[in-house]
Formats: sequence, C-alpha cells, structure tokens
Amino acid sequence: MKKIILLFVTVLFSTQLFAQQGFPFDNEIRAFKHQDSLSFPKPNGILFIGSSSIRKWTDLEQRFPNEPIIRRGVGGSEIWQWVDYYTPYILFPYHPRKIFIYVGENDINAGKSAQFVDDEFVKLWQMVNQKLPGAEIYFMSLKPSPSRAKYFDEMIKANVLIKAYLSDKPKSHFIDVSTVIYKTGTTVPDSSLFQSDLLHLNSSGYDKWQKVLQPYVK
Repeated sequence: MKKIILLFVTVLFSTQLFAQQGFPFDNEIRAFKHQDSLSFPKPNGILFIGSSSIRKWTDLEQRFPNEPIIRRGVGGSEIWQWVDYYTPYILFPYHPRKIFIYVGENDINAGKSAQFVDDEFVKLWQMVNQKLPGAEIYFMSLKPSPSRAKYFDEMIKANVLIKAYLSDKPKSHFIDVSTVIYKTGTTVPDSSLFQSDLLHLNSSGYDKWQKVLQPYVK
C-alpha cells in the first residue's frame, strides 16, 4: 500500500511540475507516467530511450520477446532535453541494467554542432553513471537519414567524438547502427529501408538494427 501511495504522489507531483515548467513534449511524458502508474516496469530491465527512431519502433518489445524491454522514445526530442528534463521521470526510476540511447540526430538537424551533441552526451553519461553506476550504457550511432543528407558530415563527426569518449569508459559501448543501412558497397543510405518521409526506418530498416543489437540485448 505504501508503494502505491508513493507512486501516486510521484505521478501527481510530476504532472504539476510539467504544468508549471512546460516541458518539451510534455504530453508524451505525461502519457508515460500514466502508463507507469498502471503498471510500473520491474527493475533490472532493458531500457531504450531517445527520439522518434525509438518511439516509432513499435514492435521493439515483440522483436525481443524474452527480454524485459522498456521503450521510452520521445517525439522529436533532442539530447539536451534528456539532460535537462527527462531523466528523473523516464530513466532513473526504472533502475535498468542496460540503457540503449538513440538521440542527437534532431539536435544537428536543428543547427547544433557535433561538438554540442558530444558535450551533452558527456553530461548524460555522467548523470547515468552517477545515479545508476551498475548499468551498462549503449550509444547507438546517429543514422544517415536520406532526408537529412546535408547533415551527414556533422553526424559522422558526432559519432566519432562519442565513440572516442566511450572507448575507455567502464560498462559503456558504442554501437554502429549506421553502416548497416548503407547500400551494399557504398557509404550512401539505402532509401528502401526508410519510410516515405526518408527519415524514419521501416520494418526492413529495423530488421537491420535488430540484427546488430541482438547480441548486446541478450
């Protein structure tokens, strides 16, 4: 009973805080907290966080049916928003044993630099390492979406910076989910793996991601 009351108070406080501060994509955060109030994920799960590439991966849980997947993708979210807003609500409370992160692509599309994305990721990594020191952290590389071709160089720079940062960090991994969606023998993304917006992956694109992620999830 005490746990139920505490959870209710937490959800109520979160709702009031969102109303006061006007979170980016606050409606999605509210929906997640409502979902948590009905069925809170068990600790030691496998958490996927990030932007719409996670939000739109609607069969993620079915692709790993025997794993305790928690999917928390937030609209067009940017990495700084995870640092400034979301972690106390849809990351830390779950106490996951593994955290898969896909975010940063929208920052660069909004005009921010690769260095900015790396700096914000460092903040996020440090926050997670401090709050959840036992968790494994996996950064999924920024993908080359055909509709954002003019930003490819900056996204590659961000991937290089983050990979270098994680290279000597404990319980931390950089996962290349970019080159697997190239056309065979090229460095050009295969548009057949994307939805009609040429931004979000289709089922075949997620097949490619699943194959790469399989050994890390399991």
